[in-house]
Amino acid sequence: MITLAPTPKERAILIALAFGEYTKEQVEEHLDELELLTDTAGADTVFKVMQERYRPDPAYYIGKGKAEEIAQLIELNEIQLVIFDDDLNPTQVRNLERLFERKILDRSGLILDIFASHAKTREAKTQVELAQLQYMLPRLTRAWTHLSKQYGGIGTKGPGETQIETDRRAIRTRISKLKENLKKIESQQTTKSAGRKDFLTATLVGYTNAGKSTLLNRLTNSDVLAENKLFATLDSTTRSFELAKGKTILLSDTVGFIRKLPHNLVASFKTTLNVVRDADIIIHVIDITHDFFEDHIRVVEETLTELDAKKKINIMVFNKVDAIKDRNRLDLVMSNHPDCIMVSAERGININNLKRMLVEIYEKHFVEESIEIPNSESRIIAKLYELADVTFIKYLDDRAQIKYRANSSNQQKIKRLINEAS
Repeated sequence: MITLAPTPKERAILIALAFGEYTKEQVEEHLDELELLTDTAGADTVFKVMQERYRPDPAYYIGKGKAEEIAQLIELNEIQLVIFDDDLNPTQVRNLERLFERKILDRSGLILDIFASHAKTREAKTQVELAQLQYMLPRLTRAWTHLSKQYGGIGTKGPGETQIETDRRAIRTRISKLKENLKKIESQQTTKSAGRKDFLTATLVGYTNAGKSTLLNRLTNSDVLAENKLFATLDSTTRSFELAKGKTILLSDTVGFIRKLPHNLVASFKTTLNVVRDADIIIHVIDITHDFFEDHIRVVEETLTELDAKKKINIMVFNKVDAIKDRNRLDLVMSNHPDCIMVSAERGININNLKRMLVEIYEKHFVEESIEIPNSESRIIAKLYELADVTFIKYLDDRAQIKYRANSSNQQKIKRLINEAS
């Protein structure tokens, strides 16, 4: 029997810059989040470094003096990985690689690496690969540092330039192919979602690790993967459940949002995030235990605006309320967000109040009608099946008795059809 020794984790140093509107406290919290991302990616954080500047240094981001100081720290502590909390430009990466002689990652590159390891379905893998290639294209010189004796320098001229341009063409070709594949996937998703018009649809959104999957499982009695880990969910998952007798809702879970989420990733995950855009209700899940939950709310709302989903019916759900012992904190949240619901998805606290709110929205959203139509109006009857859920139909000698359920928008269309025919 052969026993394989576990691969040792890479040792990482995390670096953030405090400048502009960010306070030291905010940057420290960003570094804590970066540490969680690093752990999710499978590396150990050895040091966290924060540098204060008026603006990023164009050549070394943190300034050459600070970079040289960190280079010594890296050498003394056998660190293999250097991760920056903000995106770096190709010049900064090249200069830092020459100085550190170590692998350099920025926040976007780290998030993309995590997404790549968590992608399971064809759709998710396609979306992540597209985002990675779009991220890599302007930074391609990094891939050719092996042409020099050590980490840097050559690869910007001569034969290296030719090879890089060849690689760029290959990447652009691959990007075009992936975009075509995503269009086909989006078309398939549109066909699937067309069958959901007869149901009220809700989508769970929130900052990553807020407890969306746990809430989905609690509401629908499902067993969707729910881990205390960033980006445990990448693909949208939809489950149906009955709010009350005859009142069924479709509930979808989505990828968690995070600050500084790479723009290419948001664009690539458009097909997955279409469930947000197409939903009737947005259920915004917030981790009330997090010290910066208001910042998380802002990030999610900005992303919803980018997805053109800000004007939906929005239910704000503060999760993990069972972990809060300070009553003043709960009172403050209720004062700032008077229409919110406090729940614990893990323990089932206040879930029935959330269901009652969804029932109220359901009853406002759908209209149930009984009508009689002459049998000769087959066109209207056929259209009725397109616009509504026909629950009963009985053909008499000269007319048809029909009961149907439709959303308020389609109800107006049905009324116009009947008025035009009469």
